[in-house]
Amino acid sequence: MAKETTYEEIARNLKNKIYAPVYFLMGEEDYYIDRIADYILEHVLTETEKEFNQTVLYGSDTDIATVINAAKRYPMMSKYQVLVVKEAQNLKNLEELSYYLKKPMPSTILVICYKHGSLDKRKKLTVELDKAGVLFESKKLKDAQLPGFITSYLKRKQVEIEPKASEMMAEFVGTDLNRMAGELEKLIITLPKGQRRITPEQIERNIGISKDFNNFELRNALIEKDVFKANQIVKYFEENPKNNPLQVTLAVLFNFFSNLMLAYYAPEKNEQGIAAQLSLRSPWQARDYQAAMHRYTGVKVMRIIEAIRQCDVRSKGVGNASISDGELLRELVYLILH
Repeated sequence: MAKETTYEEIARNLKNKIYAPVYFLMGEEDYYIDRIADYILEHVLTETEKEFNQTVLYGSDTDIATVINAAKRYPMMSKYQVLVVKEAQNLKNLEELSYYLKKPMPSTILVICYKHGSLDKRKKLTVELDKAGVLFESKKLKDAQLPGFITSYLKRKQVEIEPKASEMMAEFVGTDLNRMAGELEKLIITLPKGQRRITPEQIERNIGISKDFNNFELRNALIEKDVFKANQIVKYFEENPKNNPLQVTLAVLFNFFSNLMLAYYAPEKNEQGIAAQLSLRSPWQARDYQAAMHRYTGVKVMRIIEAIRQCDVRSKGVGNASISDGELLRELVYLILH
């Protein structure tokens, strides 16, 4: 079994100047791959050392023989040389790297950035990576994990965020972590002097999300079966379709009710049990599911999930020639609430 590690472990070791001879960074989520590679490029060597000892290659412009030959070079007037291979998924004959991994150069820090996929863990190359270096798989975060990512990111910047504001950002940006980091940096810049807490009002002013009429509030209205509030939001969405596309709303609702269906199968129906069942980062995130379980039966939830699927199909023109997205959403919300 290949040796896997977490982003936090890698970051801690790099900060403490504990380096591996090889880092193989793979997976569907670019954000962590980029952060590790960028940290190594920025911090391992001094500016003077970088001139002769730091090389960046691209998989589409090089070959594995060139990578291996470069890795075998000795550093000049430096303890290490850094070699980063970006877009390594485009390298042909990547398995030939296993020959280098049998005896990697201790003075070389080789970083392989293999995006949009992962190695087969049964292959010889993975076994050699297990012996020689660090294998890291950067997985896409689930929607329920986004608020935790947002909170942790801002905490490193010594900034707090209100829970509702965090949910608004998660719903608006989605699981593209590079984009999320960019939006959070914008919010930090717009904080008034002396303020270190992000509020829903600030997001409304600077990101363009209504703090009262958004998918997060629609979900809450449906959980509470607040018919008036839900229809207010639907009307707002219909009047502002550019900022509130139906497909995003359907994705939020499908994710919530799919998780609600799974919550019924939790061995323990308390906060801890539901959080464990849904892989939530914090038990308090299970409260919405607990509240919804008191208002919706399992059979009703199954019907809602099917209705969301049908709405998605109709929104793409199948069996629907004239009904607008606003009307489709209104129909769906009515079915959910009644």
